[in-house]
Amino acid sequence: MDASTDLSYSFESTDLSGGKAGMDPFIYQYSIGGFIFLVGLFYAFRQGYIGTQGAGLRNLIVLMLGLAFFAGLQGYLEYSPKETVPPKPYDGGGPQPTDTMGTPLDYGIMIGYFVIILVIGTWFGRKQQTTKDFFFGGQRFSWWLITFSLMATTVGSYSFVKYSKVAFNYGLASSQTYLNDWFWVPLFIFGWLPILYFSRITSIPEYFERRFNRRARRVVTWLLLVYLIGYVGVNLFTMGKALNILLGWEIPLAAMVVATISAIYVTSGGQTSVIMTDLFQGVMLLATGFLLLYLGAEHLGGFEELWENLPEDHRKAFANFNEDSSYNSVGIFWQDAVANSAMFYFLNQGLAMRFMATRSVGDARRAMIGVLLVLMPIAAIVVASGGWVGKSLSNAGALDPQMEGAKAFFISAEFLSQPGVFGLVMAALTAALMSTVDTLLTAVSAIVVNDIYQPAHPEADEKQLLKVARYTAVGVTILGLLLVPVMMMFDSIYAAHGAFTAAVTPPLVIALLFGVFWRRFTTQAAVWTVSGGGLAILASMFFPELVAPFSHGVPPTEIGDGFLEGFKQYKYTRALYGLSVSAFIGVTVTLLTRPEPFEKLRGLVWGTQKDAIRHYKGKDGDETESAWAEIRVQRAGDELVVDGFHNPGARISVALAEELEATIGDLLYVTDGRAWLGGLRSGHVT
Repeated sequence: MDASTDLSYSFESTDLSGGKAGMDPFIYQYSIGGFIFLVGLFYAFRQGYIGTQGAGLRNLIVLMLGLAFFAGLQGYLEYSPKETVPPKPYDGGGPQPTDTMGTPLDYGIMIGYFVIILVIGTWFGRKQQTTKDFFFGGQRFSWWLITFSLMATTVGSYSFVKYSKVAFNYGLASSQTYLNDWFWVPLFIFGWLPILYFSRITSIPEYFERRFNRRARRVVTWLLLVYLIGYVGVNLFTMGKALNILLGWEIPLAAMVVATISAIYVTSGGQTSVIMTDLFQGVMLLATGFLLLYLGAEHLGGFEELWENLPEDHRKAFANFNEDSSYNSVGIFWQDAVANSAMFYFLNQGLAMRFMATRSVGDARRAMIGVLLVLMPIAAIVVASGGWVGKSLSNAGALDPQMEGAKAFFISAEFLSQPGVFGLVMAALTAALMSTVDTLLTAVSAIVVNDIYQPAHPEADEKQLLKVARYTAVGVTILGLLLVPVMMMFDSIYAAHGAFTAAVTPPLVIALLFGVFWRRFTTQAAVWTVSGGGLAILASMFFPELVAPFSHGVPPTEIGDGFLEGFKQYKYTRALYGLSVSAFIGVTVTLLTRPEPFEKLRGLVWGTQKDAIRHYKGKDGDETESAWAEIRVQRAGDELVVDGFHNPGARISVALAEELEATIGDLLYVTDGRAWLGGLRSGHVT
């Protein structure tokens, strides 16, 4: 039997040929995820980041405590005894189906929210004079500001609507997506992050050219653009669907309104606008999710009653292993925990730009750990709150148990909120739906400018590049709107997002991970991995039976005869198929081709971070920071250019130089002493 119905079953192996499997989802996830984690620990140990004393021991303890926390939490949810309240008959109350929801006061508050976002975005985005400012915010922000901004981006766009539906239908299993990223932490913060930060990489495709060649950069550029623009389409589709439920607007029209507002402040201020608006929106997201939980608990008589009104199978950490093709733990693991999480943190240009906006690599690490260890568990609660509350209310007879899962968030919020409060809740939903769109627009602009326009126009000055970046943001917005009808072919937002990411991400993930962590991986292998893997996945959309051997027994769904109908078939386990085929191509071609000279790889592969630091500083150095010193700035020197990056020159006294252990040519971080500003009034000088 399956773990979602009975704990007293035998442990069986997975049948990759498509037969019935009875694996325990918890054991399956932590066996494979634990292997990824151990590989990361191995690389971190080899580079001296973890050890048995000092900073190495501290890092090891943090990593192991994080893993223990998530394993303990999910294990408790999966296996602990559960007391539930029997369902009550529906009392006929609650909101009745209408074309719109809310009151004029609620709509007024939503409009006011849009205005506030525009003001914040344009105000903080003033004085953007260089592409470094536009894309990376000057690399000056503190870790806590980036942490909140990352949380808003990670939770954003589709999350509330998407996960509320999953939470209503499957319960706490909706949190699986948010509680499985820790497996990647060692590889990311001690492997990829130092290379990304110190190599002064402005885009992910640029890394592929420096690691391999220009052809690899071109292939990755176009596949990344497909991923990012498609992501924009998913987000705009979600926003359109949300406003369709709220206001009765047609989905394309609603998507157009949100796209226009996002494009205005992104084209105005770039990364600084995105970070500051996302900070505001992140606070709104947390407040709204907890407010909805509180109101639901208050209505039912307390949090214990809210919890016990969730059915037993809704209180487990994992859904069925492979029985339900619409949502199953094995498919979610491969699509979300492996392919999409690796893509999101290692290759998503928007996330890379956010980490590059921190004042130091240490702050980038703190931001990553803060997001995953603190804010992501909170986010798992926040985004699913509407679905959990809706299910508890329906079990208690307060809401119709037959209500559509996609509307659970909206119906629960309207039922529990007073006029005005509902408007605030919907404003926060809007925050979630906009906070990923803005990141994606800046990400695509960065790739177009750095990987397409600038290589073809090396003489272009900063003014021209900024103009191209802003025009690109507008163009991508339009392309995203054109993709909305394509996304509407799926039954749910979760299905649309899952099918899309499983189809696009595997070749890029394999190429980057092999490129960073396998020095033998060759240029020819990288090109063949990305292009061959992409073609294999495309073929599986026309011939879904190619994915069947990797489906772990997940039953096929019924599909029509339309073009790309096969896109819906095996929409989650296609990620495992894509990863396997891409890895096979990468290994085979690598073993048949000549390895790259090691001198070419310095600063671009694991274990060569000191070479990357030399590139960053212009001389030897390490990741440590000197002690802080408080001074009054009297005057700045002339602007200097170091490796193509412009920094103001600063003349300091001999005494201060000795206190900072600084020499001529060193980078100094100068900031306003008020820590709560988060680095807004700060910058680097030479």
